[in-house]
Amino acid sequence: MKTFLNSFYKSQSTIYRFFLFLCTTALIVYLFPKGGIFKYEFAKGKPWQYENLYAPFDFAIAKTEAEIEVEKKRITDNVIPYFEFDTIVANTAKESYNKAFSSYLKELDQSSSSDQARVFGRIILNDIYRYGVLQENYSYDKKRQVFLNKGNKAEAITYDQILSLNEVTKTINSRIEKSDYADFKSDFIALFYDLIKPNVKRNQKLTQSTLESELTKVLTTRGGVTKGSRIIAKGEVVEGEKLQILNSLKSEYESQVWSDKNFYWIVFGYCLLVSLALAMLLLFVRKYRADIYENNTQITFIFFNVLFLVLITTFVVKYRSSFIYVVPLCILPLILKAFFDSRLGLFTHVITVLILGFVVPNSYEYTFLQIIAGIVTILTISESFKRANLFISVGQITLVYIIAYVAFHVIHEGSISNIDWATIGLFVLGGFATLIVHPLIYAYEKVFGLISDVSLLELSDTNSVLLKELSNKAPGTFHHSLNVANIAEAAANEIGANAMLVRVGALYHDIGKMANPTYFTENQMASGSAHDTLSPKESAKIIIDHVIQGIEIAKKYNLPDRLIDFIRTHHGTSTVYYFYVKEKENNENVNIEDFQYPGPKPFSKETAILMMSDSVEAASKSLKNPTSSLIDSFVEKIVNKQMEEGQFLNANITFKEIQQVKKVFKRKLTNIYHLRIEYPE
Repeated sequence: MKTFLNSFYKSQSTIYRFFLFLCTTALIVYLFPKGGIFKYEFAKGKPWQYENLYAPFDFAIAKTEAEIEVEKKRITDNVIPYFEFDTIVANTAKESYNKAFSSYLKELDQSSSSDQARVFGRIILNDIYRYGVLQENYSYDKKRQVFLNKGNKAEAITYDQILSLNEVTKTINSRIEKSDYADFKSDFIALFYDLIKPNVKRNQKLTQSTLESELTKVLTTRGGVTKGSRIIAKGEVVEGEKLQILNSLKSEYESQVWSDKNFYWIVFGYCLLVSLALAMLLLFVRKYRADIYENNTQITFIFFNVLFLVLITTFVVKYRSSFIYVVPLCILPLILKAFFDSRLGLFTHVITVLILGFVVPNSYEYTFLQIIAGIVTILTISESFKRANLFISVGQITLVYIIAYVAFHVIHEGSISNIDWATIGLFVLGGFATLIVHPLIYAYEKVFGLISDVSLLELSDTNSVLLKELSNKAPGTFHHSLNVANIAEAAANEIGANAMLVRVGALYHDIGKMANPTYFTENQMASGSAHDTLSPKESAKIIIDHVIQGIEIAKKYNLPDRLIDFIRTHHGTSTVYYFYVKEKENNENVNIEDFQYPGPKPFSKETAILMMSDSVEAASKSLKNPTSSLIDSFVEKIVNKQMEEGQFLNANITFKEIQQVKKVFKRKLTNIYHLRIEYPE
């Protein structure tokens, strides 16, 4: 049991990565829309690259969206509207007619022809209310058929048979002028003006219900293809009817493949493909970025970003697939380059795009566009902490998207005249959405404890609280740190290491000396040394403790772990040799471990460079009358001694790179001491 627990403890990082891999695979597959995938890739305007295709089963040819819309518009334009006739309004007008006639036409009412006049007016009133008067006008054709509901009976009439208020006035005028009562025209008009009220309105609910009922009858298919008939021949261009038949076959195939019976097989296939892609990513990190592979936080960070972008993209595909290019997929290489390097950023981006190829429409176009955009992102963005660089990169990414889209459009349509400018606008929106990368980087730094170039630039400010405190309490150490930073930065640039990280690490590597500044030679006055009253062992302890105290101060000021690593490792496991020799003079049985730094040894190029830079710069202060040859031998001696002690065994730095670093040190020290080249006499 004990052996098992020990093995489990030693393998916990591997177990964690395994479960992270499984959980990420499961979540991505869960997010995927479930369904079969058509086994042929085709695009409008491109030749059919496979062998002759024959129909595997009978299927109907689906209509295009445009065809369906045309048919729906025809139905909408021709649907018969329903109008409601209000009999109460009409009956009220008729019942009030006799009383109103006497009031408005008193003179005519008292004449011998009053009965005939009454009948004449009643005929006009009955004609007006035969089909009624519209409450409002509608934009229907005059001869369009409509249904007029009178009670429980619907009568089919033409729209112009229902009078508008203007038409009522014209009808009354015309009828009176042609009658024997033209002299009483104004009285008749006043009479009808008060009596006649609109009583017909459109029944919107019934009309809409009828329209929806008719729209549901619209067929989404036209004709069909029988099993075994040839659909398309090899080399034939995919367009027109051929394209529509292929799209119909694809849709039918995917719907037939998906069923309860083969659900688990399809999910199993997705799991295999997604796990294969993620395994390639994991193996790449293990082979080329071993330090990241061993860091569970960083591996989690990479997988989280892949999952995050898959989540957003699948969400957009599900609810609004036309907005697929608004998803700023290029933030992935930008984020990974900010925290790690461009090679890892591009590889992760490609893997993510390949995974998304399963779910996005027009997968070939999408994959091509996103991979090209990712490459442009990696090639164009440099020094991401400079805001102008990000805007320039976003502009270039957007331009590449638009150029590639136009190229695909020309291939498909054979013309540039009908480009969809709305799609161009989506590419521009996607470009601007990439600017979210800076807030994301800041959030990731806080959540995952990572550090980017933006934060390094802020930390390199010598006016920061901690560096100001260092310059006040230990001015000599502060000056030493500045010199080390300059030398280390030049060396990092020479071998392609992270120069900004090395520089900031150098500025903070000796902050522990603030606790006892006078015990370090660079801060001591010429009058004497504080070590004169201490034993060699006590002096060595104070010197060694500046590493531990530096770590404590760094944590107090919330410095990132990557900077604290420079404090931990800048002396490795080296020996405080001066006090060790001094103790040995009095005690032959001295324990060398009492005079050694606790370590660890440098474990990256950057920490190895700092260790060399720190030792060379500090020791160079002891040179008297330095010459070029003296500096050369001096640098060789110090760095070679560190190599002999095995200080760089854990760092991924090569002999060739160490030689390049030495050359930089020699050149920088020669410049510092303003030496001229020594010519042979």
